[in-house]
Amino acid sequence: MDLDAVADELYGLAPGDFTAVRDERAQAARAAGDRELAARIRRLRRPTLAAWASNLLVREQPDETERLLQLGEALRRAHQDLDGARLRELSAQQRLLTFALARQAGELAAQAGQSISDDVRQEVQDTLHAVLADSGAAEQLAEGRLTKPLSVVAGFPMPSGQPPQAPVSRRTGRPSGEVGDLDAARVRRQEQQKQKQKQEQEQQEQQERLELARQKAADVARELRDREGELAAVEEEQRRAEGEQEQAERHVAELSRQLQDAERAQQRARDAVGKARGRTRDAEQAVRGSRRRGEDAAAHVRELAGRTQHRT
Repeated sequence: MDLDAVADELYGLAPGDFTAVRDERAQAARAAGDRELAARIRRLRRPTLAAWASNLLVREQPDETERLLQLGEALRRAHQDLDGARLRELSAQQRLLTFALARQAGELAAQAGQSISDDVRQEVQDTLHAVLADSGAAEQLAEGRLTKPLSVVAGFPMPSGQPPQAPVSRRTGRPSGEVGDLDAARVRRQEQQKQKQKQEQEQQEQQERLELARQKAADVARELRDREGELAAVEEEQRRAEGEQEQAERHVAELSRQLQDAERAQQRARDAVGKARGRTRDAEQAVRGSRRRGEDAAAHVRELAGRTQHRT
C-alpha cells in the first residue's frame, strides 16, 4: 500500500463512499505498522460533487482532457503575446469545448448513479476555464484528484470572446454597459460559490478533526489498557519477590539462631576439654607420684629383706 495508489482509488469513488473507504485504508495502514502513511491517508479530503465530476471526466475522457490542456497552452500563449485575432479564435473554441466537456461530465456522473445540478455543472465548466487559464490548474486537473472546483484567473479572456478587461469609467471606476453587469454578476456568483466551497471545506475539515480526535482517544484508551495490564503483571511479580524475600529472611534468621547455638555448644565443649585436660594432667601427676612412692616402697622392702637375710 502507498499513498498514490490509495489516492487514485479514493478519488475514483463516488463522494458518498470516499470517507468510509479512506478510513478503512488508514486503519489497514495503521494495522500494518505504518502510522505515518495512515495519518497522510486520513488527511485526504473528500471531493465536492463538482470536483468529483471533474475527476471523473479526466478518468473517462483522457483524449478530450488532453485536447483541453493543449487548448489552454495555446490560449495562454496568445494572451501573453496580446494576439487579439488568435485570442478570438481560441476563445470560440474554448466556449464550445468547455460547454461540451461540462455536459459530458454531467452525463458520466449520471451513469455513475449521481446526477448533478446546473449549478454543479457550472462549477465544472468554471474549473475547465481555470485549467485553460492556469498551467498549475491544468496539472491539478490532470492528476484527477481535485477536492474542490478551481477558479478562473482574473483578467483572463472569458468564453464570450470579450477582451480581458472591460472599459472603466474614470469618474465611477466601474465597468460600463452590459459587459460590466455581466462581469459583476459573474463575480458575485463566483464569490457565492467560493463562500459555499469554504463552508463545505470547513465542515469537512471539522469532521476530519473530529475523526482524528476520536481515533487518537481510542489509541490512548488502548495504550492505557496495555499499561494497566503491564502494571498488574509487575505488581504481581513484586508480590512474589517480596514473599521470597520474606521467606529468605526467615531462613537466615533460623540459620543465625542455629549458628549461635552451635557457637555456644562449641564454647561449652572447649571449656569441657580444658577442664578434662586439667584433670588429666592432675591424674598423670598423681600416677607419677604414686608410681614413685610405689617404687620407693618396693626398694625399701628389698632393702629390709636383704638385711634380714644377712643377719641370719
